[in-house]
Amino acid sequence: MPDTRAALPVSDITGLVLAGGRGQRMGGADKGLQLLHGQPLAAHVLARLAPQVGTLAISANRNQDVYATLGAPWQATVLADTLPDYPGPLAGLLAGLRAARTGWLLSAPCDSPWLPADLATRLSAAASEHGAAIVTAQTTDAAGEVSLHPVFALLRTSLADDLAAFLDAGERKVRAWYARHTAAVVSFADERAFYNVNSLQELADFDRA
Repeated sequence: MPDTRAALPVSDITGLVLAGGRGQRMGGADKGLQLLHGQPLAAHVLARLAPQVGTLAISANRNQDVYATLGAPWQATVLADTLPDYPGPLAGLLAGLRAARTGWLLSAPCDSPWLPADLATRLSAAASEHGAAIVTAQTTDAAGEVSLHPVFALLRTSLADDLAAFLDAGERKVRAWYARHTAAVVSFADERAFYNVNSLQELADFDRA
């Protein structure tokens, strides 16, 4: 486990909620606006991310007025992709990296309502320890299978130009771009913290829990 005494100050981190996808596994619904316990999924994520960062932003390509209202309690800005046709999470990350006025960007997907309260602390401590420009999370299940969670990530905002060039070349794979840079991974014990709500049925099941 990284020495969390080396963690970055909150003021040097911008939080980014990734809500810019098509929601294909939810029948095209805007995933971040689906309700869990009476609140949109994105609102749960914002509330958990806000104490860990200095400023907040939301990557959204639809319903931007609704997201602006959701983000208002935290003065979160809403950012649209600069690339057409929903090219994936890297486009959202690029918008966040471009807009951030801090040295670091911490991203999380809009469908992860239980994200760790110590995500920023642990990822930023690992960045300091390993001199990494990108730090992501992973978990290990009871059978010993490791799962990577690449969009739970802490990234140097100085990577924006490199990411733009990568996307301009037609590349879209998150891990392929990460592999171009010094990266580190932090292991978390709680798998539930990284659950993604991937379907309306899963959402209904969680809502009843």
